[in-house]
Amino acid sequence: MHTFRVWAPAASSVDVVLRDGVLPLRAAADGWWEREVVEAGHGTEYAFTIDGSEPLPDPRSPWQPDGVHGFSRVFDEDRFHWTDGDWAGRDVRGSVFYELHLGTFTPEGTLEAAAGHLDYLVALGVEVVSLMPVAAFPGRHGWGYDGVHLYAVHEPYGGPEALQRFVNRCHEVGLAVCLDVVYNHLGPSGNRLADFGPYFTDKHSTPWGQAVNLDDTGSTEVRRWICDNALRWFRSFHVDALRLDAVHALADDSPTHLLAQLSSETAALSQQLGRPLGLVAESDLNDPRMVEPVDEGGLGMTAQWSDDFHHALHTLLTGERAGYYVDFGEPGVFAKTLTQVFLHDGSYSTFRGKDWGRPVDPARHRGGEFLAYTSNHDQVGNRALGDRPALTPGQLAIGAALVLTSPYTPMLFMGEEWGASTPWRYFTDHEEPELAEAVRTGRRREFADHGWNADDIPDPQDPETWRSSVLDWSEVNEPPHAELLSWYRDLLALRARTPDLRDDRLASVGIAYDADGNWLVVTRGAFRIVVNLAADETVVPVDAVPSYQVMTFGTAEPVDGGVRISGHAVTIVVI
Repeated sequence: MHTFRVWAPAASSVDVVLRDGVLPLRAAADGWWEREVVEAGHGTEYAFTIDGSEPLPDPRSPWQPDGVHGFSRVFDEDRFHWTDGDWAGRDVRGSVFYELHLGTFTPEGTLEAAAGHLDYLVALGVEVVSLMPVAAFPGRHGWGYDGVHLYAVHEPYGGPEALQRFVNRCHEVGLAVCLDVVYNHLGPSGNRLADFGPYFTDKHSTPWGQAVNLDDTGSTEVRRWICDNALRWFRSFHVDALRLDAVHALADDSPTHLLAQLSSETAALSQQLGRPLGLVAESDLNDPRMVEPVDEGGLGMTAQWSDDFHHALHTLLTGERAGYYVDFGEPGVFAKTLTQVFLHDGSYSTFRGKDWGRPVDPARHRGGEFLAYTSNHDQVGNRALGDRPALTPGQLAIGAALVLTSPYTPMLFMGEEWGASTPWRYFTDHEEPELAEAVRTGRRREFADHGWNADDIPDPQDPETWRSSVLDWSEVNEPPHAELLSWYRDLLALRARTPDLRDDRLASVGIAYDADGNWLVVTRGAFRIVVNLAADETVVPVDAVPSYQVMTFGTAEPVDGGVRISGHAVTIVVI
């Protein structure tokens, strides 16, 4: 037995289409239509017709086995036998994140194949597996940010039960799971929500298309559609946290912002389930209000990404200054982002052409509320060639040390721990020729405007663009990758056993640096992270004589007044 329900407030009639017939639904309250069907249950395929339309997938479809245009399928979420009853959950603040894309993490590109690498992640020192979006999207290969069925799990990844198995396995080995969700827009292909009701509004716009209706007529049910989706991942899939994509594009002038509503509902569910549930925001606003409590006027997010830290570290290591990197690159800028989170905290942003952001109060905020990283899917994939930072092994080791000894919540992007040689490119698999061509030409035009030869930009629709982005796991045991991987493992183990390096008080970190950008020394309690940013050997001054070296990438030795250290090297010493 199954009850079919759908929200279609303007419809005169709604039918459920089954493989063996069509049944009318009955009008219920608040624009809902419903019907109980005794013969239906797990695995039943269905669609809806609105006022005699063609069959349309369910806006809350839990399973799309035939792609975004096909019939929906009933999924009984309670059939799965969970064995994670002893899992107490994890506060994601201060935990080590590992961002991965299921379609390129393994050659198979499935949840089952990814589960085969969980023991590797545990041995590495990871604590939270951060999955890029799994909501059903067009075609087989894509980033997942053009999803159109937010309740379904992309079938090529394995479908909904495969996600339950994956989360269960993660919990069995001690890993939490963060799931990336996209509520600020939907992809164009297969998006039929407007046929059902006012899911979108013209009051606002987004860079990716129509704005989701959060504050216009009918928005109450649209907000319910989003919040119910989020709570479902927590409740029925045992996910521990959600990463909310580009929340600055959630245009909402309501008295209670959607994020505040979602925060309050998540907190209530957390109390009910007896385990912590996290909300991690990607925000371009540089506004600490994002992570301040709802009852204090904040939006209630558990944590947020900090792109300013990434930009400061990236430019310090690479020397890049184009585009949004223009205000970054000086060692003093990195020092500010290491100790105060944002560079732009009310100051002028050249790239934006205006003052931007608000300061973080160290008396009110802790570093664990902000994620730090040397790279992520955007900072690699949005480059013209999807190339990872072109750095020496020593520079990669420096970046890892500065992230993993910072007061922030650290995040790794898949493969960075061994200096993966594979790029991570922008790829799509749209079936419609017009949409495929629009994506292809748009991508090339974007980078041609920045001086690139359009022919050099990989075609997102070419399967080779996806294939070239798949991690090459054979590199793990080969030099120089194996040396870097050992450095990451040792760093993460040191962090795990050292309270000074996990201290997330912003006041707990200090930094000294050379104005010319040749070296820097980070203070974390009794520890000093001594970095030579230059290619040549130098003596880095340290405030006291080191008693011993904990670990070194490169070569280093104490000398009068400091540490003699090889080029592009880093050492961690105790004073």
